[in-house]
Amino acid sequence: METILIVDDEKNYPMIIGELLSEEGYATLTASSGMEALDILNTELVDLVLTDVKMPGMSGIQLLENIKEIIPDTPVIIMTAYGSVEKAVEAMHKGAYTFILKPFENQALVAHIEKAISMYRVVQENYRLRKAVSSRYSFDNIIGKSRPMQEIYDIINKVAPSDASILIEGESGTGKELVAKSIHYNSPRKNNSLIAVNCSAFAETLLESELFGHEKGAFTGAAALKKGRFELADNGSLFLDEIGELPRSLQVKLLRVLQEKTVERVGGTKSIPINFRLIAATNKDLEEEVKKGNFREDLFYRLNVVKISLPPLRERMEDIVLLVNHFIDKYISQMNLSNKISGISPETIKILSDYEWKGNVRELENVIERSVLLCNGKLVTPADLPLQIRQKMTSTIDLNGIPTGAGLAETLVAVEKRMIQHAMKMSGNIQTKAAQLLGIGKSGLNQKLKKFNLDK
Repeated sequence: METILIVDDEKNYPMIIGELLSEEGYATLTASSGMEALDILNTELVDLVLTDVKMPGMSGIQLLENIKEIIPDTPVIIMTAYGSVEKAVEAMHKGAYTFILKPFENQALVAHIEKAISMYRVVQENYRLRKAVSSRYSFDNIIGKSRPMQEIYDIINKVAPSDASILIEGESGTGKELVAKSIHYNSPRKNNSLIAVNCSAFAETLLESELFGHEKGAFTGAAALKKGRFELADNGSLFLDEIGELPRSLQVKLLRVLQEKTVERVGGTKSIPINFRLIAATNKDLEEEVKKGNFREDLFYRLNVVKISLPPLRERMEDIVLLVNHFIDKYISQMNLSNKISGISPETIKILSDYEWKGNVRELENVIERSVLLCNGKLVTPADLPLQIRQKMTSTIDLNGIPTGAGLAETLVAVEKRMIQHAMKMSGNIQTKAAQLLGIGKSGLNQKLKKFNLDK
């Protein structure tokens, strides 16, 4: 049950509002002055403050300023008479959630409180998950609390101590290399090298030299002996990324290395004993590649002792908040922005959660890095997101209420007005950011605000 503190020097108001909110399922506390409210806030956990503007001694604005100093995330709703609207607008600039004019409809007040409490829950969940990332919901920089990720952590724990070959499958950007690193650095080989090779990054002849090494003079340009990645991974682990791109001729040679535990350099005749653990990764379905004749079946079974299938981000959207907070903390630290940015707004979290991440975790991380870099305020807002995500945001505008049978012109005007209202809300009423969200100039936005009487 959420607790609401009602602050008003009029005796009847706190009592009447308290009865209304109790019927709605809220616990209430009351105070007749700003100082009394601060005393309560120092001893009680409060989820929302509802305060009048005009009070003797400490005003509602001063109380708001104090609240933002000691418990900045607690939402504050300002109650004001019509003649004090300017003060209410000042309160909004200083961090009030919203204001409501006296006298007000009971259900209007309840609706404001429900929205504010809902947003406060999101903020609190963000902080809770941010603290949990470093322990319960992370595994060597792999972030996730969803069931698929918990199962992957369990597999890593079980297979890491062994020397079994591991095949990691998953779309690009899902974190296959992170899993490979986690397996190596939680194994008995962790004090030796983890050598990585991207099989799609080299031409066939160069890849053979990279893997097997070569003797001096083995081919034109081979001016010196070179050890291959197999040798460099001796007593450690070898990570072959995008193994589905390995040419058939090298598949045969890799199979021989795995069977015999020896390697011959290009241009050499000596068999060199090696001891490494193989971890392979692919964004292809290797079983399907075997059926097509693109991948050797015997090599597939050698690799596929333990298979780890990483889910795409769209199948574990409950991990979005964890990942976002992790990346925000990461880039705040890297960019030395700890005194500037404190987190991300609930509206932005909602937009990110509704977006289809075709590039998976890698795309999400790139978006957060960009947003942190461009953010001008304390929170990352929708206006800090890339254009393609902001365009997706516009599809969430509520178009209910447009009259049935309305003509095209009337409908377009209604949609335009709601898009402007939505953009202003998403940007925190900052016109420059709202104009960016809408893809128009600031002067054009000013004209439209006047047209729809929204400029005040």
